[in-house]
Amino acid sequence: MRLFACLLAGFIALQAGPAAAQPQDNYVPDTKTAVSLRKGADRKPIVAVTEHKGVFNGEEVSYTATVKENFFYNDAGEPLAYLTTIAYVRTDVADAASRPVMFLFNGGPGASSSPLHMGAFGPKRRGDEGLEDNAFSLLNEVDLVFIDPVGTGFSRIFDDADGPQFWGRSADAKSVKEAIVGWLEENGRMSSPRYLAGQSYGTIRAPVMLKNHPDLTFDGVLLFALVNSAEGLELPFVAALPTMATTAWHYEKIKRKGRSVDAVFEEAVEFARTDYLEALFQGASLPAAQKKKVAARMSELIGLPAALIEEKDLRIDKTTFMFEIIKDRGLRTGLLDTRVTAERDLSKMTARDDPALGGGRTRGAGGQRTSLEDYFIDTLKFDTPEKPYHGVNFDVNFVWDHEGWTDVMPAIGEAMAANKDMRVFWVGGYYDLTTPAYGAEYVVNQSGAPPDRVVSALFPGAHSVFYEDENREALAKAVIKFVTGE
Repeated sequence: MRLFACLLAGFIALQAGPAAAQPQDNYVPDTKTAVSLRKGADRKPIVAVTEHKGVFNGEEVSYTATVKENFFYNDAGEPLAYLTTIAYVRTDVADAASRPVMFLFNGGPGASSSPLHMGAFGPKRRGDEGLEDNAFSLLNEVDLVFIDPVGTGFSRIFDDADGPQFWGRSADAKSVKEAIVGWLEENGRMSSPRYLAGQSYGTIRAPVMLKNHPDLTFDGVLLFALVNSAEGLELPFVAALPTMATTAWHYEKIKRKGRSVDAVFEEAVEFARTDYLEALFQGASLPAAQKKKVAARMSELIGLPAALIEEKDLRIDKTTFMFEIIKDRGLRTGLLDTRVTAERDLSKMTARDDPALGGGRTRGAGGQRTSLEDYFIDTLKFDTPEKPYHGVNFDVNFVWDHEGWTDVMPAIGEAMAANKDMRVFWVGGYYDLTTPAYGAEYVVNQSGAPPDRVVSALFPGAHSVFYEDENREALAKAVIKFVTGE
């Protein structure tokens, strides 16, 4: 089964209305009509610039918003596709060139920047009643450039172009890198401190960029919901166990004893990396008495019956946990957010059936514009003829070249070895079973990243930790501290 839902996270909370149907297993992607536009010979890049004011982290800020189509051409000078950037730059400062700038993208592959843009750090965010001011935007301290890769958002290929030439790890990283360099050069910001931020699949895109394009350096890389490659006979179970413990704590399936979710997570981590890992390594040679003892301890931590844990040879996979932990309530948990529940239906066990995924329409009711499209068109004055806005594009996802699913995290360590000033900031949610937080810690530790230049932040949240107000405020403060050092 294709790994699917986990990398499309974040988009779900930005969509209005009922969930759209998800592609089926026999789904055939349409790499032309779904993401292409009319022949581009006479089409010129659209650029929209507007001026705004806002109050972010208690500080009044004047800024410009620039939405730009960045065209890519073939050797004959014919346009193949374009990538859209949405840049917010503070204007009421004396020395703009010395301000840090952050380039942000989400995951998918095939997902737009909308979660980080409209859910976390942009000057506007989606609230219960539509778009509202984001009091915790980073814009008071950091200029922001959100990137919608080719095939996402309003970014498109042209009719005569081969879309898949942009839809693979290396090709995608190259197009995003070119857009970043173009922005830095055009805005006189080559000397500015620069940061790269990615969520979900974006945490793969970032290290691929560092590896393939070492000429473009960054002061820091921020990784949200880090896709981890904790593989093998033991590590997937070790990485997931602390998240299962926090989920059991949430549903009161284990004794809380006055413990916080942080304390439960740390207790589970200590067990996972010691007694649990040692037991798994022994496999079938593990003595029966020791196996029973480990199963009993696991039961205390993750809330499943010890007999079931023994039956599974101490290896509780994510699906088993999701469908068993609240079985007595007739419910299953989500994967992207284990606090989200649905009816326990054993015919719906694939990643696409995750109740926390939802799905989303790209159009409003009756084909009307969404509030996100209204924002681009009415507020930012970016009235592109190429609608709708693709929050998630399944056609792109299905043809993506993952280039073997190889682990790219060592590129982080290599980049930090080459650039002694580069630092890393990674973020995890306690209730994200898709990209478990302990798995993120493991792969960062194995990447070769010097620990004195790594900052981590864990939150009682899901795959996209910033959708909860308290988390978003704390995350903004942590990111600003990371960037400014204050």
